[in-house]
Amino acid sequence: MIRRPGHRLPARLHRAARWFLLLLGALLLTGCDDDSTLLERIRERGELIVATRVSETTWYPTANGPTGIEHDLAQVFADRLGVEVRFVVPDRFTDILAMVQQGEVDIAAAGITVTERRKRRVAFGPAYQDVRAQVVYRRGEKRPRSVADLADGDLEIVAGRSHEALLHDHRRREYPKLEYVANTDDTIETLLEWVAIGFIDYTIADSVQLELTRRRHPELQAAFDLSGKERRAWALSKSEDDSLRDEVDAFFADINRDGTLNSLLDRYYGHTDNFTYVEIRDFRRAVDERLPRYLGAFRYAAAATGFDWRLLAAIGYQESRWQADAVSPTGVAGLMMLTHAAARQVDIANRDDPFESIAGGARYLTLVRDKIPQRVPEPDRVWLALAGYNVGFGHLEDARILTQRAGANPDRWADVKRHLPLLAEEKWYARTRHGKARGAEPVRYVESVRGWMDMLYDQFPDAIAPASEIPAIALPPAL
Repeated sequence: MIRRPGHRLPARLHRAARWFLLLLGALLLTGCDDDSTLLERIRERGELIVATRVSETTWYPTANGPTGIEHDLAQVFADRLGVEVRFVVPDRFTDILAMVQQGEVDIAAAGITVTERRKRRVAFGPAYQDVRAQVVYRRGEKRPRSVADLADGDLEIVAGRSHEALLHDHRRREYPKLEYVANTDDTIETLLEWVAIGFIDYTIADSVQLELTRRRHPELQAAFDLSGKERRAWALSKSEDDSLRDEVDAFFADINRDGTLNSLLDRYYGHTDNFTYVEIRDFRRAVDERLPRYLGAFRYAAAATGFDWRLLAAIGYQESRWQADAVSPTGVAGLMMLTHAAARQVDIANRDDPFESIAGGARYLTLVRDKIPQRVPEPDRVWLALAGYNVGFGHLEDARILTQRAGANPDRWADVKRHLPLLAEEKWYARTRHGKARGAEPVRYVESVRGWMDMLYDQFPDAIAPASEIPAIALPPAL
C-alpha cells in the first residue's frame, strides 16, 4: 500500500510497529548474550575503540607510526586486555564526550581535564597527570597580570575545552565585560602560533602544551595561571556496568605501582621545561648559521652507527655549541668534546677536525651503549648511554646499583636519574665501587640533549637524508 502524505496508520498497527522497533533496538544493543559485560564484549570483538585528538600532548602521527602519551597509555591498556586498539579522531574536540555518552567509543583518551560539569556527563578513570591552565602572550608585548587585563586585547580559545568554562565563570562572577572567541575549527597549536606571530594577543593553553610549543616559538610566555592544579583522566560512559571502569582503575593502580606511568610521562615531558628564551633563541640561530656545515657529517656518522642523526647533532650542540675549536679547562676538545683517552679508544687522530670528532663521538656513544644490557628497552637504553657518555660508565653503573637497592628499576632512565645525584653525597658514594661523582650533571646533560633533539625533530622531521646530502668524508678506521 502506498501511503499518501498525511495518511495515518490505524492505532493498533502503529502500536505494534512501535513495539517491534523497540524490541529490534534492544536486540541490537544487547546482542545475543544478555549476561555479557562491556569488558567481555570488548574482548570478544578483539578491539578497544578509543576517541582522541591530534596533539603533541595526546596522539599524533609520525613517519614511524602514531605516538604520544595517550597513544602509549591506550596501547599498554589494550595489550593488558589482549585486544587491538583503534583510535577515532573526531573533527572537533567538542564531539569527544558526546561519542563517549552515546557509546560510539569505549573510552576517550584525549588529555581531558576533569571538571564538575563534565562529571555530570561522563565517568572518569583515575587522574594520571596534573596541568595548569595558563594565559599565553607574546614576549615583548604588554603582559596581562589578571583576568581584567585580558579585556585590553584579542583573546581566542579552543571551544569545548575546560578553559572556556573557566572564562565563562570569571565573566559571570567578576568580569562581565570580558570578551573572547571560542574557536570551533582550529587547534590549540594553531592558536599558539597565532599568538607567536601577533595575529591574536592571548590564548589559554595547558602548561605542558605551552612548554612543548615554546621549542618552536620561544617568544611565547605564560602571563599567569588561570587555574590551580587540574587533573587529566580518561572518560568513560556512565553505566550500571562497571566492568570497564573497574579494569581502568586497576590498570592505573598497577602502572603507578610498577613505575610504567612515571616512565611514560618522563619520556614525553621530563625534559620540556629546561630552556630559557635566550637558550632557545641561540639554538635556533645556531641551526641556521652553524649546523649546515656539519649536517652531512652528522648524517654520515648516524648511517655508520645506527643512531638518529638528530641525536648526534644534539650531543654536538650540548658539548660545544657546534664549534670545532672548543676546548674545556679539563682538556676535552673538539666539536664532540672528546678526551684524549676517548679519542684513542675510537681511533681518532685529530680531535680538532670536526668531521673526525663527529665520527668519533658517534663511535664512543656506541661503545657505551653496547655495555648496557640488551634487555634495557629503547629509549631508556640510549638515555642511559648518554649519561654514561657524560659521567663515565662506571659511575652510571654505581647509580643503577643504588637504584636497584632502593627498590626502583635500574633499567629505567626515569628511576636512575633520581639516584644519580646521590653520587655527590658521601653517605651514598662511599658504598659504590667508583666513588664520588657530580651525579646531577649527567641528569642535566641527558635532559638537555633530549630537548635539543626534540627541537631538531620539529625543524627536520625527515628520517633519512638524500644521498646527495652526505659528503665524502675521510672517516677513521673504526667507522
